[in-house]
Amino acid sequence: MERADPELPAPSAATMASGTGLIYSEQMMSHQLLWDFPACSIEIPERLSAPFDKLKQYGLVERCIQLPVREAIEEEIILVHSLEYLKAVKSTASMNVEELKSFSYKYDDVYFHPNSYHCATLSVGATLQLVDAVMSGRVRNGMALVRPPGHHSQKNDACGYCIFNNVAIAAKYAKQRHGTKRILIVDWDVHHGQGTQYIFEKDSSVLYFSWHRYEHQQFWPNLKDSDYDAIGKGNGAGFTINLPWNKVGMGNADYLAAFLSILLPMAYEFNPELILVSAGFDSVVGDPEGEMCATPECFAHLTQLLMPLANGKLCVVLEGGYNLRSLSESVCMTIRALLGDPVPPLVGQMAPCISAVETIQNVTAVHQPYWKCLKYHEGIIIKDPRLKKLNCCTEEHNFESNITTTEKEITMLSKEKQDFDEFMDSHMKKVLVLTPSVRTAWAGDEVKSAKLDKCLKVEAKKTFSSAGILLSAGDTAELENKIILPSLGYIFPLIDKIAKREVRNGIVVAPSLSSSVVAAQYSITVGLSRVLLLVLGDAEIPDDVKADEKILVVNICGKQKEKGRNNYFIPICWKEGNECDGDLLHATFELILPVAYEHRPELVIFALGDNTGIQAVTLAHLTHLLQLLAEGRILVMTQASDLVATLTSSLLGDPLPSIRSFVLNQENAFVLMKLTQELNQHWKLLPKSVH
Repeated sequence: MERADPELPAPSAATMASGTGLIYSEQMMSHQLLWDFPACSIEIPERLSAPFDKLKQYGLVERCIQLPVREAIEEEIILVHSLEYLKAVKSTASMNVEELKSFSYKYDDVYFHPNSYHCATLSVGATLQLVDAVMSGRVRNGMALVRPPGHHSQKNDACGYCIFNNVAIAAKYAKQRHGTKRILIVDWDVHHGQGTQYIFEKDSSVLYFSWHRYEHQQFWPNLKDSDYDAIGKGNGAGFTINLPWNKVGMGNADYLAAFLSILLPMAYEFNPELILVSAGFDSVVGDPEGEMCATPECFAHLTQLLMPLANGKLCVVLEGGYNLRSLSESVCMTIRALLGDPVPPLVGQMAPCISAVETIQNVTAVHQPYWKCLKYHEGIIIKDPRLKKLNCCTEEHNFESNITTTEKEITMLSKEKQDFDEFMDSHMKKVLVLTPSVRTAWAGDEVKSAKLDKCLKVEAKKTFSSAGILLSAGDTAELENKIILPSLGYIFPLIDKIAKREVRNGIVVAPSLSSSVVAAQYSITVGLSRVLLLVLGDAEIPDDVKADEKILVVNICGKQKEKGRNNYFIPICWKEGNECDGDLLHATFELILPVAYEHRPELVIFALGDNTGIQAVTLAHLTHLLQLLAEGRILVMTQASDLVATLTSSLLGDPLPSIRSFVLNQENAFVLMKLTQELNQHWKLLPKSVH
């Protein structure tokens, strides 16, 4: 395939390490509606300019690597569309308004303008430019601000404001030009991307995930093929994931539950080489099409959850979004995540509604035969909502009972533009977090790694008086034996700097896991209100810590520790020698992240024992995922000095190697299932079942 495209920026160490590409051209604003057509009146040129202006306002444009735009050539467009359709669209350039009307009305909810063909080829070309830049290593990730959107268009049809299917063409192009073997497409637009689904429904090299407003087929495009049981055909069976929302008002917890329960386990097992996001922001609060209640910062979380996959090769492509303010703020949040900024805490109650739980269970059940990661889930399909009963919940509730006062106010204000903008001004001020000037700090004398050269070294301080107050009498002997005390001299200063936001995160080699318990207690004394302590290895947890609701302890260990277990001391007891990487990932998505999101820690302490039996790359992925919490404030404590380089790389935000195996141990899976069933009355984001 030959094409003439603008020269892309040459790769450099800086762009390969942290570069985020951004593509935008105001030329794509010349596609506009020329007559009264209510069905298409909200697809306006400002959908492109408003988010770009907001990016400039926040100073984000200059932090990105701006990539040039080009037109796609015909050979690229017909990777997906028929030549006849392409020629028909091309002919609109010479049509008058009446001819454009007649041509537009042949399709479903779409309009054409004499500049539409040019804009549509720019939209495709910009998407392909981003794919080239990411796949060649010129940038790590990026976003293409394009219009017209694409995910509804099919081989021979325009549909739903879409002319050419930008993301589908990009996937075919990546396979042909870059030899990409496995591509994940995540479609978080509020409408089902039926065009993309039909193009890849028989293709096992593309895993397509779409959540969408459905309301039992009452919402556009009103297709049975948008329901949960449309899973692909032939060789592609199991590679189409439809997650239909049967109610409006889905919020942050519902979106997060869908990612943790469905998408991420399947994506890790699929192991993509490239991720394409059909980023429709009509699924955000205030949008007239979606009528959902997720706030803009939710999309920073969703983006960061995807970033460990595919060696960080992530291309975000604009689809829908019709409230200009929520669209613009969500685009900015997505860009911040791509740049590696800390993500703000999510607002609202971390409890998915019953309708969302039902849908997630149905999706799990129909995909269970195809995916190892779902093998040990309860595979019961809920066919009649009138007969369902939610395990651990007493009654069905409407949206209003599932959200906070803040979200209710946003919902009410979304109908009045001025009031909504004022409220969003206030909301965004609350959720925008300060990024410390130093990302990672470390402490210690005997640790050597080139990665640490990029970090701030923190000097040790005497800590006996502080530590003596925190430690119980039984631990004093260890202090006197100088086992814990020297490490606390490094740990406490690191916590001080993280708490004061002088650094974002830190790493230290600690000879004893017991020091992590003291570190958690110390964190509370310096003003942090809640801490997550995740311990991987056998550690003694004092009774007073087990009973402290400010410190949520999750201990993955080989010894049985049923005594003292409660909602804030959660031992995951696997038989020694049974641990595997898939089990740890499974536990992360099924238990650790759900309870942690609800706990809302202000610091995460991740303590790693020696000889955990888990690969270093898997621990690096877990380290990345934990940075979604506490605005990225995490202290990693490891007994194994040989892990320092890998874990530091994750703390610095470097791209992560893929985890090539997702194997689950049956016995460990059942341990986890039993735990979640026992805990989900208290922790509402934990997986639930409907009967």
